[in-house]
Amino acid sequence: MAAMRAITIPQPGGPEVLTWAEVPDPEPAEGEVLIEVAATAVNRADLLQRQGFYDPPPGSSRYPGLECAGRIAALGAGVAGWAVGDEVCALLTGGGYAERVAVPVGQLLPVPKGLSTTEAAALPEVACTVWSNVFMVAHLRPGETVLVHGGASGIGTMAIQLAKAVGARVAVTAGSAQKLARCAELGADLGIDYREEDFTAAVREFTGGAGADVILDIMGAKYLQRNVDALAVNGRLVIIGLQGGAKAELDLNTLLRKRAAIAATNLRGRPVAEKAAIVAAVREHVWPLVESGVVRPVVDRVLPVEEAAAAHRSVERSEHVGKVVLRLR
Repeated sequence: MAAMRAITIPQPGGPEVLTWAEVPDPEPAEGEVLIEVAATAVNRADLLQRQGFYDPPPGSSRYPGLECAGRIAALGAGVAGWAVGDEVCALLTGGGYAERVAVPVGQLLPVPKGLSTTEAAALPEVACTVWSNVFMVAHLRPGETVLVHGGASGIGTMAIQLAKAVGARVAVTAGSAQKLARCAELGADLGIDYREEDFTAAVREFTGGAGADVILDIMGAKYLQRNVDALAVNGRLVIIGLQGGAKAELDLNTLLRKRAAIAATNLRGRPVAEKAAIVAAVREHVWPLVESGVVRPVVDRVLPVEEAAAAHRSVERSEHVGKVVLRLR
């Protein structure tokens, strides 16, 4: 059987369990392409998978990595519109930390003009997450205010840029003056140090008492009531992470008075057709902004894939701004 190398997780644990090992080569099924991976990026979901808390969906690659960039190495049956050798990046269900990965054709994107594969590897997960949640779910509109928690993260840096590109005002939280300064460089109108400030009060003051029209939240339980308190009338809270826990009490009367809505989503477990629709929307709406330079990937550092453990430690310590990328070749 043909073989490749990939980062494997022999047992759950700390970053030290990540092992660069020889594994079977994937084969593209009908409707899939095989990508020769040049680079991938680290997401917090990879850390959870390594710890044993976030298993890949049935039938998907067991190796971590939710996005990649590289070249098409082979086409599965029924694939049209792409050719072997095309430079692409892709939204994955897993398998990015490997030399090759098979992916449904609907999850492919061309590498944006002017970008390297290293830069493009930092785009698919954050672009799809932000566009699907802030725009397809929460319907952020020009002139509205969005509060982005974790503004210096990969998702946060993309959310700032896309929100500004459509004419919204952006407030962010982050844990240091240095990170808030980077967020301001990307266009954030208000920076809130969550270690020192009450983000609810800060957002209400910033909006003249109205509150945020949209909140993109990665914390979950810890921020739930404060997020609802920070919402404007007809506000929309979208929860995409549970870094602050999964269970909390909520005063529903506050939600009723504001006629507000709460949505909670994830991307990895969605059906292939839903992912394809999100990827198509990103190609239509986000890729032109990237190619024109209005939006850009924010890459904090690039490490060889063999140093995946060091990359995970960096993300766990929240040392980065934007994305940590792993280079394969």
